[in-house]
Amino acid sequence: MDLCSLQTIKPLLKNNNIFPSKKFGQNFLIDQGIIEKIIVSADLNKQDTILEIGPGLGCLTQALAKKSKKVIAIEKDGQMVKILKENLGDFGNVEIIEQDILKFPIPNPKISNKYKVVANLPYNIALPVIRKFIEANNPPQLMVLMIQKEVAQKICGQKSSLPKIAVCLFSKPETLFFVPKELFFPAPKVDGAVIKISEIQKNTPKIDAQLFFKIVKAGFAHPRKTILNNLSAELNISKEKTAKWLEKTNIACLKRPEAINLQEWINLVDGFDF
Repeated sequence: MDLCSLQTIKPLLKNNNIFPSKKFGQNFLIDQGIIEKIIVSADLNKQDTILEIGPGLGCLTQALAKKSKKVIAIEKDGQMVKILKENLGDFGNVEIIEQDILKFPIPNPKISNKYKVVANLPYNIALPVIRKFIEANNPPQLMVLMIQKEVAQKICGQKSSLPKIAVCLFSKPETLFFVPKELFFPAPKVDGAVIKISEIQKNTPKIDAQLFFKIVKAGFAHPRKTILNNLSAELNISKEKTAKWLEKTNIACLKRPEAINLQEWINLVDGFDF
């Protein structure tokens, strides 16, 4: 069954009395070519264990199962789980789990020490999901994800942003290609993007992560204000002391947070002695 075809999806939903849920971010991909590009990007082989998030009707799941050893599909919507089990019954290497991915524990006995995450993510949980896995005690080897284009640009763009810094501390993200919103049913309001996250925890500095994110969040509290004003106000440190801290780390007081790179944020944490 062609689960990426609009001619298949519409009657399948109608016959099961299902309406795509905005709450679950259900927008089904209807272009087989995009599925094939995602599969190629994930560099799959018959030894791979794949964790898929939000499989929906199983379009991507079907393709993953043909190229890998095992697919573990985590789906929150019970109605979708029922359809998935019917659609993918012929695949002996697919396990479907009804659960909220944000509550799915990692490490997990369901997955091996080596696994990849490949998913068309619900746009509203993209960043929490990414951070969950790249910061996990047992992170994936690789992540290939469809996410909102705007979020991809923040994570992978030239300018610093809180999402970019949060992801780059633990991994290397890159945008692979964009996906027009017209290639989904129903069409979302925004275009999508497929990103690859690699080198997960390969070059993560030894740093107090809690302090790091406290400082970075303070620095980005008001993106259009200077780093001096943000850090001083949000951390309740006098401007004089904050200026000396910035001077010690060779960061200009009038810089805006978007102009401060990852290494400079790390230097700020290393230089924090308040």
